[in-house]
Amino acid sequence: MRDVASIELPAWARVTPLRATHIARVTDLLASWGQVLALDVATAAAWRDAGRWHDALRDASESDLRALLDDATTAAPLLHGPAAARRLALDGETRQDVLDAIAWHTVGSVDWGSTGCALYMADYLEPGRDFARDERAILAASVPDEFEATFREVVRQRVQWTQREGHALHPNTFALWSAIR
Repeated sequence: MRDVASIELPAWARVTPLRATHIARVTDLLASWGQVLALDVATAAAWRDAGRWHDALRDASESDLRALLDDATTAAPLLHGPAAARRLALDGETRQDVLDAIAWHTVGSVDWGSTGCALYMADYLEPGRDFARDERAILAASVPDEFEATFREVVRQRVQWTQREGHALHPNTFALWSAIR
């Protein structure tokens, strides 16, 4: 893995060193998949940028996120993706696949292309997470050969965890789960 300091984050990013390490692992995983898949330059750049920006506001204050989004009702842990996407758009980012991937990386989206799907998987499968390491490593290794099947499995696992923890599925998650089953 590369040095965390080499991650190019926007000046407005709010991340702890621990979060920056997570971002580096996600971005490195996306880059490795892109290399094996021989992605075209534009798609590889979209995957890389989605990875490095997805949690750019994860450690911002709830009040700052709510102010940026003018949103008083969304659950606090779900604000950072839409807020980062909004901030990137304000800064001139126009790639809708990148903005959508970042905005919905926590809950999923039925409208995603490969950028959103890849980010959703990389965020879950990055090797620094402490749970089911062996199983997740196998899934991460399967992405280049079985992209869609692995995506379905990651969605399934995330839905099962949400339900097991007694949380309601976000409408986007429910729509995604319904569409891929």
